[in-house]
Amino acid sequence: MAKIKITQIKSVIDRSERQKRTMQALGLKRINQSVEVEATPSIVGMIRKVNHLVALESL
Repeated sequence: MAKIKITQIKSVIDRSERQKRTMQALGLKRINQSVEVEATPSIVGMIRKVNHLVALESL
């Protein structure tokens, strides 16, 4: 599988609890924090739910 670099670009303040937990499940806790993950179908689904809060970069 390909790797993806996910960077949080917006705050989760005033977001739904579901979006906050999705960001936490992706490993993102603060703005400008980045994580590298495998592009599995479950990860891609989580990214789609919070795509307005993150920036993607393929590696």
